[in-house]
Amino acid sequence: MRPPGGPDPTAVRLPGPWTHRGVSANGIRLHVAECGSGPLVVLLHGFPEFWWAWRHQLVALADRGHRVVAVDLRGFGDSDKPPRGYDLWTLAGDVAGLIRALGESRADVVGHGWGGMIGWTVTALHPRLVRSLAVLGAPHPLAVRRAVLRDPRGQGRAAAAYALGFQLPRWPER
Repeated sequence: MRPPGGPDPTAVRLPGPWTHRGVSANGIRLHVAECGSGPLVVLLHGFPEFWWAWRHQLVALADRGHRVVAVDLRGFGDSDKPPRGYDLWTLAGDVAGLIRALGESRADVVGHGWGGMIGWTVTALHPRLVRSLAVLGAPHPLAVRRAVLRDPRGQGRAAAAYALGFQLPRWPER
């Protein structure tokens, strides 16, 4: 499912105290960097990042007794890049499938920016899989809705444009 041409996605498999592997989840292959053992922590990067954004937290959390997995989300890094499935519903399914494919029944989920929006969605759609959620740099979806309703041309528009902009075909790539 890799697009022809362009840079080699395996270039993001940077060496370190972690291991890299592909995990089949929700009908696609997701690349993960994994470190440590213990309760599972799943790290979801923002846009336009990849797993490397979590390199420091990966090691620090593993040193504190956690199994930590930083994933390249669908369409990023060395994960599959299918032509569709970039809506929050499907992306949440990817994360839920990843938790299950890693052999765990629950995980602590941490998301930054766009990864935070996915984290909120995973928690809402698959609450039994999420032990805890930490979100950095992303508002709660209800706060976005309130802002849009209260001031649709101001802050609400900016917040909605950020989240909704990723849902439009080819728009984020521009």
